[in-house]
Amino acid sequence: MTRVDEKATSTDIALPGILLGVGLGGFLDGILLHQVLQWHHLVTGRYSPDTVPGLRTNTLWDGLFHTFTWLSVLIGLGLLYSRVVNGRTRMWRSRALWGWILTGWGIFNVVEGIIDHHILGIHHVRSGPGQIWWDLGFLALGAALIAAGWLLQRGATVVGSADRR
Repeated sequence: MTRVDEKATSTDIALPGILLGVGLGGFLDGILLHQVLQWHHLVTGRYSPDTVPGLRTNTLWDGLFHTFTWLSVLIGLGLLYSRVVNGRTRMWRSRALWGWILTGWGIFNVVEGIIDHHILGIHHVRSGPGQIWWDLGFLALGAALIAAGWLLQRGATVVGSADRR
């Protein structure tokens, strides 16, 4: 057996990392803001969660949202696995991967924030007085995650180690 080190660039894992970030960021949003804190559901701007039919509708849409985030994680893992050098790598410790995951999380926040909070108005981060500041803070967090992720992955390489028989 000989040990072979191969290097891939950060862009080789950009798409899997971004999809993982979108999915994980969506899970954090759905679990923390929708379920634990109960600040909003996906469509609280259209259907009040204070009635049984409204809560049922919001629960359905939250479930569809979680299905989307789960599929993002699943597809991201599948793509990441397909790009692993010979099936083994130290990728999980890679600055490149974690940078792309942060970038994906930030992209999720910015896209979801602009579309759902501002354009469609189907919910806000936290409804009520000052809701615009919660929504703008969500966008600012997304922009900060994109910047941090971009800086973290910039110039990083993905070092994979594999044994060849």
